[in-house]
Amino acid sequence: MLSKKSKTGTCLALSSLALSCVCAMAPLTAAIAGSSCSTKVATSETKKGTEAATSDIVDTAVAAGKFGTLAKALGVAGLVETLKGKGPFTVFAPDDAAFAKVPADALNALLADKAKLTKVLTYHVVKGEVLASKVVKMKSAKTLEGSSVAIKQADGKVMVGNATVTATDIKCSNGVIHVIDTVLMP
Repeated sequence: MLSKKSKTGTCLALSSLALSCVCAMAPLTAAIAGSSCSTKVATSETKKGTEAATSDIVDTAVAAGKFGTLAKALGVAGLVETLKGKGPFTVFAPDDAAFAKVPADALNALLADKAKLTKVLTYHVVKGEVLASKVVKMKSAKTLEGSSVAIKQADGKVMVGNATVTATDIKCSNGVIHVIDTVLMP
């Protein structure tokens, strides 16, 4: 994994071909307005021009190294193949720190109940590729789970449900990932 320091955090490039640069811990609005990231948030640019992301959502998340619990949960729920599929999908992905906020007993119970786990995980997925520039204009988004999740801006941050978006527009071959700091419950 490549990384580059900036004043607002660490810019991450998930692969050498797909230079999806996001400012970790930077508010979504600052990222869109233009932070100190050297690559535009909503694109995958290189000196030679724009190249398409080559890894799907699951492989991109695994390669990032901070979505181990999410990857495990996707496997238990039988959703890996779905999120490796054609898509496109937008995933509001809770990182390992978000899952660490869930009490251990509650997380273990969730992992043991495939139907409930599937409901929770599909509540984090929206059909289509919804980039940050569109997310900030939305009031809600219909999830694959079937219900809608609220979206709002508060204190200069974008909130999806009760989660804060911490990184945006991680481009994948079949959609996009936006990182959130809390596991959403439908």
